[in-house]
Formats: sequence, C-alpha cells, structure tokens
Amino acid sequence: MEQKEFMEKHKMLYSLDRREFMLFCTKIAAVLGLAPSFIPKIAEAIEEGAKKPSVIWLHLAECTGDSEAFIRSTYPSIEELVLNILSVDYHETIMASAGDQAEELLEKVMRENKGKYLAILEGAIPTGTPPGPGGKPGGFLTIGKRTGMELAREVCSNAFAAICVGTCSCFGGVQAQYPNPTGAKGVEDAIGVPTLKIPGCPHNVVNSVATVVNFLLLGSLPRTDKYGRPLFAYGKRIHDHCPRRAHFDAGQFVEKFGDEGAMNRYCLYKMGCKGPQTYHNCSLAEYNDGTSWPVKGGHGCIGCSEPNFWDDMAPFYERLPDVKLPGVEATADKVGFALVGAAAAGAAVHGAYTFINRGKFRNREEEKE
Repeated sequence: MEQKEFMEKHKMLYSLDRREFMLFCTKIAAVLGLAPSFIPKIAEAIEEGAKKPSVIWLHLAECTGDSEAFIRSTYPSIEELVLNILSVDYHETIMASAGDQAEELLEKVMRENKGKYLAILEGAIPTGTPPGPGGKPGGFLTIGKRTGMELAREVCSNAFAAICVGTCSCFGGVQAQYPNPTGAKGVEDAIGVPTLKIPGCPHNVVNSVATVVNFLLLGSLPRTDKYGRPLFAYGKRIHDHCPRRAHFDAGQFVEKFGDEGAMNRYCLYKMGCKGPQTYHNCSLAEYNDGTSWPVKGGHGCIGCSEPNFWDDMAPFYERLPDVKLPGVEATADKVGFALVGAAAAGAAVHGAYTFINRGKFRNREEEKE
C-alpha cells in the first residue's frame, strides 16, 4: 500500500489534536528563538500535504538510545514524525525490510533523492583494522558487506546534509575513549564530511525536529557554533538558564544527596554538576514530553553534549575546579561570603555578569561567521 493511501486510510489514528499540534508548534518556535508570529508558519511547514524531506537514518556503533528517544516522541508522535513531518525511508530499527531487500531500498532512495535527502547518523564509526587475515580499515563494523565507514561516506556524500544525533555520532562517545580498540570516531572525523551535530546522551528529539523545521521554513540548516551544534540549542550554558541558578548565586548548595539542601532544590554544583561548562537547552526543551531533565530531577548535569565528556567531565560526582562567580574572583566555596553584603552590590555584580555573558555569546556567533 502506498504511503499516501495508508495515511488517508488511517488519518484518524495518526492525527494530532489541533490544540496539541499548535502547542507543539509553539514549543518549536520557543526552542528556535522565533517570535510568536512564526507559529502559523511553522504549522504550515509541517502540516499534512507539505513536502516532506526524505530521510536515510544510519545505525553505526551505538546503543540505539537516540532511536529510542526518537520513537518515544509523543508531541509529535512517532507516527506524525515518520508519516507527516518526515519521510523516513530507511531506518533499520523501524523499517519492515531486512537483508537484501533493505539494501535495495537504500540504493533506491539514494538514487531517486540524490542531493535532496537528509542523512541522519546515530553512533560512532570504527576506523581501526581488525587483526587477522582479511581485515580492512573500519572492519569492526560491517553492514550489508560494507564497513560502516564505507556506508556512511557514500550516504553522506550524496545527501543534502548530514545530521548527527547523539554524542557518539557527533564526537565518538564512550567507545572513542581510551583505550578505544576499534578506533571509533565521530562521523565527521571518520569520513571527513561536514555534519550538523545534535549531541546529548541521548539527544532531545525536540532539537532534531526543530532542526528539520528550520530546514522546511528556510530551506537551510540553522546557524552553528564552532563544534557544528545549532546555536538555538547549544548557544548558552546549562548554568546560564538553570532554574537553580539563584541558589548558586546565593551560596546555597546541596552537600549530600537527600539533605535539606536537596529537599529545597539548592544548587548541585558541589555534587559534581557540570552545568557551568556545558552548552545545551535542557531546561527549555526538557525530556519525556517536557516532563523533566536531570537537574530538575535532582541529579547534576554530566556534560553529555560536550566533546570528550566521558573523560573531560569525570569524575561525575566531583565538583569542577575554579568555577568563577559573576564579577568576583572567588570559587563556589567563597560565594556566601562574597555575596552576603549590600543588596546594591549584588545587583551590580549581576548586571556586570549579564553584560559580560552577552558579549561572550556575541563572540561565539562572530567566531562562527
């Protein structure tokens, strides 16, 4: 049965309530930093009947966590994502085809949509050569008689754009850390093809859908930072828009999980929170249909959207050294002493920090340009 006929037959099953749909469009506008006037345009871009971009989704060296996040989307539902917003033509986890049939479908989609489809990649790419006879570079991962490295290079080189979802495809992830016997690398490092990166462990499906909506609205991918991450999602630190930030500024910290500070939702910096060094929009997008995110749930950020976070952010339950406070030469230990004073002094410090932070953000954008 053709996809269009199937969608029409099951229209009631796969239709979002209009109110829910508009709330979703409102959230996408907020994530993208667009004015409310863009909400009707976003709705029009993803309405049924709009031209849907063809998607080839590759699984490489990964745990399938990013696909799990993708298929557990509720607003929009996976049915809406697959049938109405995107045309997911190849995805090993959710497609019916297998074996030779799947390989033939992949070749057909690439041939018929050359230069127009979006390649979405999940997982790192092994580049090492297995020991023994017949070993070849990338041979630790083989899909349909081709190495993952060969497959990713062919798919990405014929795509309109390559989008990495999850930290493994973006930066290599846990398998790329020492000792790394398979030579695993992020997709861009492994095959030399530029990619837009949506890291996270797993990534937030709101950010990947927002990236596609940006493409549908403007015909281009969003502006990125120096790592290739969309600025709308990775332009500010967790620390900058954390709901517990006021407690950091006031010197109120959780000292032990379960203590009075934890009950009062104090800052988790002393428990190892890596928010001051992590760029992500977790508090805005949240996970599980906007239900929560780690810091809201009482666990510090581990920096999962940053390159090499498994090593650079470890140990996960120890504090970062020498985190400076707004406008003063002090670490978090001294914050209470530094800020317990005149209210006017506190206001001045906050104003100075805001000015400095805005300057840093502008510099990040100018560096990309």
